[in-house]
Amino acid sequence: MAERESGAEKINFDEVDVYEQLMEMTGGRGPDRCIDAVGCEALAGGKVDGILDAVKTATMMATDRAHVIRQAIMSCRKGGTLSMPGAYVGAGDKIPIGAFMNKGLTWKTGQTHMQKYMPMLLEKIRNGEIDPSFIITHEMPLEDAAKGYEMFKHKQDSCIKVVLKPGMNGSGAAS
Repeated sequence: MAERESGAEKINFDEVDVYEQLMEMTGGRGPDRCIDAVGCEALAGGKVDGILDAVKTATMMATDRAHVIRQAIMSCRKGGTLSMPGAYVGAGDKIPIGAFMNKGLTWKTGQTHMQKYMPMLLEKIRNGEIDPSFIITHEMPLEDAAKGYEMFKHKQDSCIKVVLKPGMNGSGAAS
């Protein structure tokens, strides 16, 4: 989606080593900024540390899969910034804190302050300054919220964003 809408470059971790690809793209320097927008639900494909994260999570030995944040720390250039709006719920394992400190990275975290930004963003949408409709792939009645969440969670039917509409009947029309 980001590639299509904004020209961002996509790196598929199932096809290439993310660290090596980023080093190649930046002449060995690493990106200025890395963003972990997924958090504890990140999957790591067949990478050894990702498999260990999944096993530890499944056996209650860990609560978060920290593969993406580990990759971000290792990939980000010296003096760079890591942003982590993705939600974590507990303890991450094997965070390379030495690399983080020795690179002098800045780490910005936290939930989005929706109460602050929502009115400004809604105004920009109303004024036509931004159009977020390109991310909406499904519309459902409010009563189907659980079904919509499961579809999103399991990436079924190419689901990116579900909009729930009170009063909509099952056929997609307003009742």
